[in-house]
This record gives sequence, C-alpha cells and structure tokens, in this order.
Amino acid sequence: MFRHKHLDRCLETAKTIKLDGDSKFIFFSDVHRGDNSMSDEFAHNQNIYYHALSTYFDEGYTYVEVGDGDELWEHGKYKHLRMAHSDVYLLIKKFFDEGRLYYLYGNHNMALKNKHFVKKNMYLFDDEYTDEIRPLFPGIKIYESLKLVCRKTKKVFLVVHGHQGDFMNDQWWAASMFSMRYFWRFMHMIGFKNPASPSKNRQKRHKIEKNYSKWIRNNGVGIICGHTHRPKLPLAYETPYLNTGCCIHPRGITGIELVGSKVSLVDWRVRPAEDGQLFISKVVMRGPVSLEDYELLKSFND
Repeated sequence: MFRHKHLDRCLETAKTIKLDGDSKFIFFSDVHRGDNSMSDEFAHNQNIYYHALSTYFDEGYTYVEVGDGDELWEHGKYKHLRMAHSDVYLLIKKFFDEGRLYYLYGNHNMALKNKHFVKKNMYLFDDEYTDEIRPLFPGIKIYESLKLVCRKTKKVFLVVHGHQGDFMNDQWWAASMFSMRYFWRFMHMIGFKNPASPSKNRQKRHKIEKNYSKWIRNNGVGIICGHTHRPKLPLAYETPYLNTGCCIHPRGITGIELVGSKVSLVDWRVRPAEDGQLFISKVVMRGPVSLEDYELLKSFND
C-alpha cells in the first residue's frame, strides 16, 4: 500500500528529537492562514491562536507546526498571507529566532517542499511599516517528518501532517489544489463543503485513521498528526494514533501539549466569565498520558 510505503520513508528520513524531562512542545496543525478575505477560515480564530502561542512562548515551549499552517492552495502568493497575519508571523519568528520552531509542510502548503520557493518567500520580507527588507526565517528548514524518541524506553513517535498516501492530497495534490483555488474557495464562501476533504467527509476521515492505525500496529511506532481536523488522544492501552485537531474550528483551536514525556489534548477558545466578560482560556480535553506507557510500541535504539 502506497500510504504505508510513504510513512516508511518518512520514518527513515525524519529528523530525530530526543525527549527528556525538560522537553516542552506544543503541536498545532491545520492553521490554514489565509489572506483575511471571506474564504480565510483562520481569520476568526487569529486572536485565540495568537494568545495561545504567546503563552507557550513565554512558558518556554517549542512550537511544532504539523503542516498546513499556510493556505497556499487557495492563495498562491505567500506574501499575501504574511501581510494579512503579520503579527502572527512575527510571533512565529520569535520561536524561530530562539531555535524553538519546527515547521512541517502538509498538502495545503506542499509548495514548501521547494527550497527555491522557501528561500524566495520565507527568508526575508518587505516590512510595510519601515519600508525595509528584513529577515523573517532566514535559512529555515522545512520538514516532512520528525521522529520523537522517548528517553527511558526509546519508544518512537513519528510526527507527520497526515496526508501521506492520501491519493487526492498526496499523489494528485496539484489537481486538488487547482480545484480548490478556482472552484471550492468560492463555494466555501456561500456555505458548500468540499466532499473530497477528509475534514468534511466522515468516511474518508475514518479510512485515513484506520490505515494509519494499521501502520502503527505493524511498525510499533506511534503517530502524531493532523490533516483530518478531528482531535484525538488515545488512552495508554489504545492504539497510539494522536491527532492535534485544527485551528479553524468555528469556536476555537485544539492542539497537543507535550511536557517531559506526557501529552495532553487542549482546547483554546473564548469563554464568558460570571460577570459576562469574555476571555480566552485553555481547557485540557484529555490527558495527560505518558508516551512511555503506550503498549504497542517497539523499542528503537539510535
């Protein structure tokens, strides 16, 4: 099966990150930063995302963007996204400047596989306020996958976006991008949903989750991903398929926190206080669960 072969290749080529007691990571996926137009699904959650990410920066977390951070299917020019959400990109730059950023590509920003595109669009930016060319992410490396290795048991978790092996979003991604940019983008504005998207199609989403779970059991390696937009954190005795969810839910964003070796599924959104004032807060939806406790994983020695 092509999906499994692609995941095998991701595991072989992944950058290794060894976890220890001081490890602190936040995983967000499917941010889909757009151009702040009516088709920009991220725009209504920008303030929630910015507040959450600012909190994680202040608390010393490393930010892992697990693909589809940039909506490059609907919008062909990266600079339009950067200008529409300038504050967000400058916040991400703070993580980058301190060496606390891992940037993965997904199907909606597959263009970041192209090193020339990355150098042209992400190394520098034109500051519209000072009218100067300034560094944004100079020399940034974009990854397809990461490999997290637990300190005690040497158990391995593969971090990928989750589109790998999905025919329309992997092999035929260019055709899907074309239909999104010139058709479905406008249909979204009037309320129609793309049935080919796993985030909108329950059957397609379950098929992806089933195939990934099978690969996990066959290889003894857990997975942290996004793509389907459905958050998931299994218990220690369940198949270790973890999903961050997304940042374009109607009322908030979800992600996965990793502290030491323990992971939690978290939800950030605007909530009312007793006096009626609105504030942004975090709720732990599930966890913490230790990565060390998942039973189906083999041990890998580096």
